[in-house]
Amino acid sequence: MSRMSDTPHSSSLPRQVADAYVDELVALDPIMGTYLGVSSSHSKLPDFSPAGVHTVAELARTTLARLDAAEQLPGADSDAERRCARLLRERLTAELAVHDADEHLRAVSNIHSPAHSVREAFSITPTETDEDWAVLAERLRAVPAAFAGYRACLQLGLDRGLYAGPRATATFIGQLTSWAGEDDEEPGFFTGYGEQGPEALKAELTEAAAGATAATAELRDWVRDVYAPAVAGQPETVGRERYARWARFFNGTDLDLDEAYAYGWSEYHRLLAEMKTEAGRILPGAGPWEVLAHLDEQGTHIEGVDEVRAWLQGIMDEAIENLDGTHFELAERVRKVESMIAPPGGAAAPYYTSPSEDFSRPGRTWLPTMGQTRFPVYDLVSTWYHEGVPGHHLQLAQWTHVADQLSRYQATVGMVSANVEGWALYAERLMDELGYLKDAERRLGYLDCQMMRAARVIVDIGMHLELEIPADSPFHPGERWTPELAQEFFGLHSGRPADFVESELTRYLSMPGQAIGYKLGERAWLQGRDNARAAHGDSFDLKAWHMAALSQGSLGLDDLVDELSKL
Repeated sequence: MSRMSDTPHSSSLPRQVADAYVDELVALDPIMGTYLGVSSSHSKLPDFSPAGVHTVAELARTTLARLDAAEQLPGADSDAERRCARLLRERLTAELAVHDADEHLRAVSNIHSPAHSVREAFSITPTETDEDWAVLAERLRAVPAAFAGYRACLQLGLDRGLYAGPRATATFIGQLTSWAGEDDEEPGFFTGYGEQGPEALKAELTEAAAGATAATAELRDWVRDVYAPAVAGQPETVGRERYARWARFFNGTDLDLDEAYAYGWSEYHRLLAEMKTEAGRILPGAGPWEVLAHLDEQGTHIEGVDEVRAWLQGIMDEAIENLDGTHFELAERVRKVESMIAPPGGAAAPYYTSPSEDFSRPGRTWLPTMGQTRFPVYDLVSTWYHEGVPGHHLQLAQWTHVADQLSRYQATVGMVSANVEGWALYAERLMDELGYLKDAERRLGYLDCQMMRAARVIVDIGMHLELEIPADSPFHPGERWTPELAQEFFGLHSGRPADFVESELTRYLSMPGQAIGYKLGERAWLQGRDNARAAHGDSFDLKAWHMAALSQGSLGLDDLVDELSKL
């Protein structure tokens, strides 16, 4: 239910329009409803067909018209209403630009597609009671229709000559095969839910899970036998026009892409110098990635999946204890976060899921193990500062905590990727500034994570726009970027294993403009902090700034620096 108005009308202010939009969107997108904790959503899945996607787009158009009227009303120029209105207009306009370009008709990815949304929905659907399991069985029965609607979009894309990349398509086929339980000894993703449920519902759950698994295999067969041959030989990259559209969607600003590319290279050179220094503390004379390879084998590590989950929980618990009251002021419900192991069959990158609106489901971090049972710690510490505390969890849980003072939209649906990823990268840097990464292994791991984000800016923009590699680069100077060169460069400048590098490059190819938001968002957060510190001088209070910054809700990069500078 909207906190400010159940329905939009002629006297609604922008925050009421925004919250009414959330209510109407949840009715169309039950997965979003489950993320928010709306119990009536848990049994359903969205209509991913062309007609269903069109209905969501029409809601955005209607909402923009309502916003036009709302902005003319007395009180609409207050800071609270103004910030919400700017976010709502920017987000819906960016979403419609992507929709009107028919990007939903070629939405194939290894991490971001309707099929991935369906799979992730089951990871957050409640399963505490027999009633919860009965509801989950209904959602399982909705999988075939959801996948059929998604397939209809892809077919229409083929009919219109709108193709996804071959690499993402091949990866997606492998993921669907895993979800169907056909590539290893583990049960299929949906089959597992039939096996976990209460005895009284086992038969119903098993039947529903079998239907969902069959629909997964059917989608896989169609993608393999029809879609993949049709997209074979198509470009992997998207070009400047499509890239700029997606960059606006993920970053909330119209970027100067050439300036951003140059910034990525400047960060690369800065970080490389720091990494060489830190590597020398571990193996004098060895290069950074030689040292990281050494740490993979000889460095501090955790043995066992259960053990690493508990260890990561301890990293977050320790950060909360040490930071609360000194650099943050955390409500009790924000202090709770859970470390989880990601279900198999997904991408290689760790991720975070926000708490439900009532905090009955806490925020959670997820570690994909990729079949491993031995986990070097050098890259996990900084990553869990990013995913958990003080990164994604503190920001997104705080938004949820203060949603009554903002709007429901600003705290949830209106999230801008570069804002939250920029904060999480800022959080890693903050922990380094506060002295939590003095150990050489952990600090080199942190710098490796920073280098990965700088490399993302370089290769994501470089390969999609086919830019020239600068003359002062130690890697193929003067050549034009290709996906093959991007993967080679990323592998040479990352301590991560080959399967992670390959998964990352597939992600960048199928989500153009998203990966650059980490570094560009961090730059915005740092600039806003520097401006606020300069304005306040000796009276600048970092803890107060952090809490004010985390309590203003989502903002695109267009507005973020300006608003942070005023705090």
